[in-house]
Amino acid sequence: MITMLVTYSGDDTSRFDRDHWINVHFPLVRECWGPHGLVSAAGFFPQGDRAGLIAVGVVNFRDEMAMDAALASPGTARVMADVDFVTDVKPQRSVVQPI
Repeated sequence: MITMLVTYSGDDTSRFDRDHWINVHFPLVRECWGPHGLVSAAGFFPQGDRAGLIAVGVVNFRDEMAMDAALASPGTARVMADVDFVTDVKPQRSVVQPI
């Protein structure tokens, strides 16, 4: 399995619609990337004063080939376009692989 972390950094002036992210965006991620080897997708909000890291998405794929196929799929355009409804913060992606 391979994990993609999607992080959002901001402050108390950053717009972030938590309800949309959890209830609309993640189902869209599952719909678009599920056929390509998505295993799970979830998000959490670090406790704090909304300064620095404000949200983290954890997206697990079967393997690196599955992640690459999902990101190259036509559905990725829908996933990325929906981010604009969630936030004005640019997400950052990183990949975590087991050793």
